[in-house]
Amino acid sequence: MYIGNHLSVSKGYEAMGKAAVRLGANTFAFFTRNPRGGRAKEIDPKDVEAFLALFEREQFGTLVAHAPYTMNLCAAKPEVSAFSKGVIADDLLRMEYTPGQYYNFHPGSHVGQGEKEGIRRIAEVLNEVLRPEQTTTVLLETMAGKGSEVGRSFEELREIIDRVTLSEKLGVCFDTCHVWDGGYDIVNRLDEVLGEFDRVIGLSRLRAVHFNDSMNPCGSHKDRHARIGEGCIGAEAMRRVATHPLLAGRPFILETPNDDEGYRREIALVREWAGEETP
Repeated sequence: MYIGNHLSVSKGYEAMGKAAVRLGANTFAFFTRNPRGGRAKEIDPKDVEAFLALFEREQFGTLVAHAPYTMNLCAAKPEVSAFSKGVIADDLLRMEYTPGQYYNFHPGSHVGQGEKEGIRRIAEVLNEVLRPEQTTTVLLETMAGKGSEVGRSFEELREIIDRVTLSEKLGVCFDTCHVWDGGYDIVNRLDEVLGEFDRVIGLSRLRAVHFNDSMNPCGSHKDRHARIGEGCIGAEAMRRVATHPLLAGRPFILETPNDDEGYRREIALVREWAGEETP
């Protein structure tokens, strides 16, 4: 099983890889730049080379990079729209330093334009920035549905995908807290939820899992993550998600409110559920 957490790219790629190994992880996520801003650290090719050697040596699973929260592809304001398009275009170029990984982003918030216009704008930007030669798969994240978020249902994500010409470059990141808060009962109806995902989007597009408990009941549309087993989803339901055969082989990324020791415990717990020993 591939399990890891979010690490900081500001310290460099090799440092992130070594930090993951220390936590017992065999994959990880990282923000491509300041998650609350827009600046990106210059990439050092020698650092990347050292990381790629570590990546092969430790047999890491696919990494799940994350766009900054400030990126909103369906923004109505021209300056925010231009900024967001510039960020994703630059990030996809930067991702080619580590070929074949995932780039995950929140679809965006339509801010009063309506979800149909939001979906149209998101697809429009993706059609402008995706390139046939890129090795990165771009992941649309399932959202909890707070405010005017786009991506609160499987159908909304499907509509974005259907509007993108290079749709083979797209996948979905299944966030357990978000789908639960969005109204999908993964505690009592996990098989049915995955079946619905398969019917609407297709499980072949489910490429990664953000593995989080939730502080809120199903359908709350709140998006507040909790540590594994300390929220409304609960440890037993989280175990069923982690060990479900339809999700096997995907990278699972922890976004729980933890320090390093907390992440180490959760990584060990998930690996124990999967019948693996933590190094």
